[in-house]
Amino acid sequence: MRPRPAVAAFLVLPAAALLAAIPAPRAFGRSAAAQDQGTIRVGVSLVNLYATVRDKHKAIVPDLKQEDFHIYEDDKEQKVAFFSREKTLPITLALLIDTSGSERFMIESEKAAASRFLGEVIKQKDEALVISFDTDVDLLADWTGDLGELNRAVRRAQINAPSSGGPVTVGPFPTSGSGGTNFYDAVYLACHDKMATETGRKALIVLTDAEDNGSKLTLKEAVEAAQRADTVVHMLLVYDPRYGADSRGAGQLAGDTGGRVIDVHSEKKMQEAFDEISDELRSEYVLGYYPTNDKRDGSFRKIRVEVTDKDNKVLTRKGYYAPEN
Repeated sequence: MRPRPAVAAFLVLPAAALLAAIPAPRAFGRSAAAQDQGTIRVGVSLVNLYATVRDKHKAIVPDLKQEDFHIYEDDKEQKVAFFSREKTLPITLALLIDTSGSERFMIESEKAAASRFLGEVIKQKDEALVISFDTDVDLLADWTGDLGELNRAVRRAQINAPSSGGPVTVGPFPTSGSGGTNFYDAVYLACHDKMATETGRKALIVLTDAEDNGSKLTLKEAVEAAQRADTVVHMLLVYDPRYGADSRGAGQLAGDTGGRVIDVHSEKKMQEAFDEISDELRSEYVLGYYPTNDKRDGSFRKIRVEVTDKDNKVLTRKGYYAPEN
């Protein structure tokens, strides 16, 4: 198990208090090479990117070289300083499950597919956590590589909205307490409180209809928390047609962080969606560059990555927050 900093203190902070506690930008984290060596290169502002490339038939392209990639920051081309096709870098994964009343007809299929996904993805040195959200945000399993513990946490996820007749419990992340679905709060808290202290490949997998009607935080704040934590958000849009889904919000959250939205309308499609994400997590290129803009002004820098073959599409994060002095 990888050593982790102490995190217990923030688990009882209400979401309102967290509005004033957004961490300093940290997008210039450790390089992949430094992580492998277990060291931190002080003063180096290497920007790390984890990218997946698919061809026009949506098949993963696994055999590109460094010279095939072109990185642009705020439309200015950058020199690729680090490149790897390493597939064994540890993955830090957060699984968020919507347990609001609108999911009550899909929840069992969600749990079965999620457990299978964790079994396929989690390898030695990988770790994951499980969170459910409805009127509260509940941490069901903290960081662990124990599949048994993770699967037990997934099974504990249950519909918990007043409309479903279930009890409303107070989780370790107290939120609005006013009813509804605290989707944005859940994403923000997972990224701000849990992902922000992690390094390396980080992904948030969310099973939800993306409807939010109870959060104190906004979609913009949830997106920013994910960007500051260097976390890719993949959205599995699972919903009952009678209730609908917020595809716009899901698209913004995934698109702005380098993730994907997959519309799930059947149990088979749900499993296929998990398989697609699993393939991507194990087929990423690692890229790094030293930005020509070395100002430490805390500004958001837009990133665009292209490959020589224009028929291929690169999936990676769209930017980062520069550090501040």
